[in-house]
Amino acid sequence: MTLNRWIGAILLMASPAAAQDVTLKLHHFLPETSFVPAQILTPWAERIEARSEGRIKVEAYPSMALGGKPADLIEQAADGVVDVVWTLPGYTPGRFPRTEVVELPFMSADAGATSAALWSMAEGWQDSDFRDVHLLGIWVHGPGVIHSAKPVTTLEDMAGMKLRAPSRAASMLLEKAGAAPIGMPAPAVPEALSKGVIDGAMFPWEVTSSVRVGEFVNNHTEFQGRAVYTAVLMLAMNKGVYDDLPDDLKAVIDAESGAAFSADAGRVQQTGDQPPRDQSLADGANVITVSDAEAARWHDLGQQVITDWSAAAADFDGAALVEQARAAIAAEEQKAGIQPE
Repeated sequence: MTLNRWIGAILLMASPAAAQDVTLKLHHFLPETSFVPAQILTPWAERIEARSEGRIKVEAYPSMALGGKPADLIEQAADGVVDVVWTLPGYTPGRFPRTEVVELPFMSADAGATSAALWSMAEGWQDSDFRDVHLLGIWVHGPGVIHSAKPVTTLEDMAGMKLRAPSRAASMLLEKAGAAPIGMPAPAVPEALSKGVIDGAMFPWEVTSSVRVGEFVNNHTEFQGRAVYTAVLMLAMNKGVYDDLPDDLKAVIDAESGAAFSADAGRVQQTGDQPPRDQSLADGANVITVSDAEAARWHDLGQQVITDWSAAAADFDGAALVEQARAAIAAEEQKAGIQPE
């Protein structure tokens, strides 16, 4: 082999695919065996690796293994401390104000439909709410439930109750119901319940096994039709890391992100509600369905929250965004053949 051909072979070996391989660090706050990591994040990572033929590797770091608190995750992604995070916008109140529109009371009846609607709106927020990160997926979980030490059958039962609130909108509703909302990330709930810091928590059923709710409270209050609350969850990537990928690897990320991924993540997460609910019933839990008359009172409070939230919106027309969200959700529900009660 001539010298020039030898040099060319060395350059060929050093430059193409091997130089473009990348490892993405995915950081989140739940144990790896929890529902979302096991059923949504790990399959997503596996699809990324398979579609890229191994050129992208995703290393997951659960339970805040790389340090910090859940509220730090989005800043870690924005600053490049990690490459990808799964988190809740609600952990950093005020940073993602438009996403709160689907967290308002009684907006969502189906997580898949609401998640599809949310992604369609979020695409228009890339230069506002999501200017610091590259959004991969955004979705909501299934219907929220009030899990409490004492039964909640009427609004009066809420008086003075200290409840973990998952979002600003939920806090506003709890205050109007006479309860004392306390914000905290999900992993902090077991200790807070065990020490009596809180009397209960608002969660979808799917989360209850991960945070051991059933060990501390035995009453679970549900609403028919649209959920008393839902929370937004998102998968986000450092913008620089995404921008620096070669086009073919960007295409891999894009193919496993976006509208279809978001809607599917919402659907999958809602399917996770049934097993822990069934297990709670088998264990003798008291599952309460709010009566129509009481639900009407809650809906009145919910509308007050929506009015207050809309009026307080600073950088956008809150009332118009509520109507946009309702229309988008209704359109997705119609596509899916869903007819909420």
